[in-house]
Amino acid sequence: MKELDIESKLPHPSQKIKIKNILDELCESEAFDYSVKTQNLFVKAMRYLCGLQFKKSDFIKKYYKTFGFDFNSIKNDKDIEKIPFVFVNGFKERDLTTLKPKEIVLELKSSGTTGQRSRIQLDIGSLLRVRRMAYNTFKALGLTDLDNQYDYLCFTYDPNVAGDVGTAWTDKLLTSFTKTGGEVFYAFKWDSLKKEFFFDIDNTVLKLKEYEEKNSRVRLIGFPAFALKVTEEYKKRFNRFPKLNPKSFVVTGGGWKTLSDQAIDKKIYRQILADNLNIPVENIRDLFGMVEHGVAYVDCEKGNFHIPVYGKVFSRDPVSFKNLGYGRKGLLQFMTPYLASYPSFSLLSSDWGVIREGCDCGIKGPVLEISGRAGVTKLKGCAVSASGMLSK
Repeated sequence: MKELDIESKLPHPSQKIKIKNILDELCESEAFDYSVKTQNLFVKAMRYLCGLQFKKSDFIKKYYKTFGFDFNSIKNDKDIEKIPFVFVNGFKERDLTTLKPKEIVLELKSSGTTGQRSRIQLDIGSLLRVRRMAYNTFKALGLTDLDNQYDYLCFTYDPNVAGDVGTAWTDKLLTSFTKTGGEVFYAFKWDSLKKEFFFDIDNTVLKLKEYEEKNSRVRLIGFPAFALKVTEEYKKRFNRFPKLNPKSFVVTGGGWKTLSDQAIDKKIYRQILADNLNIPVENIRDLFGMVEHGVAYVDCEKGNFHIPVYGKVFSRDPVSFKNLGYGRKGLLQFMTPYLASYPSFSLLSSDWGVIREGCDCGIKGPVLEISGRAGVTKLKGCAVSASGMLSK
């Protein structure tokens, strides 16, 4: 798979990266070390990145001048929220590339079914940082295990075919967070005649039964609707639900999107899936992320998305764009300073959400609550494209 060949040339994401600048330094911080030192580091990193993008991107230069924004004015945490944001559609509709072709080591795109596809281009430094941030975040949440092998069922696109699809790259990365040697099975197969992906539910069910019989540690990752669908199909065929090794995990991601008529409350979903697989409910986790942003927001054992120190999230009023603070639903703005390669480091999403002050799991920092998509016309992405396969 040509697009992802770069991965075989890079160190394992568990290995520390060589610190060349303040962006690297922040990404080597512990994921939820909400200390004064780390918070100051974030401010300095954002000022550094804004200056870097101001020099590299004609768009950012003109945009900042339009708003009269001086990146040198970023002195403290309050100044962070004053950094101008770009609405996410701007990155779907415009080519805002700042890298020279030879500097692009990986380009990731969503699998949207229309012309509006999310994308991001990464240079080597940004790629190393995003991998490291993801590993640190999963490790802090108890989701890495380099001592034990796991078999994987991935409810996403086979990266051997999908190549640059963001979910395929993400799930490939997640399979590296455990000891190598386990089997990886991708449920979305390519039909060479129809030139499209299809959900290979027959072989997926058989693979789940195989994993159950060998009592291996298993990880199911990918779109949540498919994980639930497979357990239901398993019961239809074998008159019972599977009984997995209790050390198994589920890490869903991508959301329900257009499957809103089938979506169920997250807490209820976790309990149902845990019961169906016969594993602890705290082993059912969810992941929220955006191709353009890159920071992973992952569930703790209580089922809450924790915001790592690598990103900031604000809830903004959809009319005034005022920062609403904690506890009030608004449009979510995402920021991160790791991204030196693409000017989407401060973007306003099409997602409604709420920022909460903390979680009783004991992990420091705020948590993110996703409330749904804004707008009359739903934006399309990976889960939307995938959802069509459930009805086939």
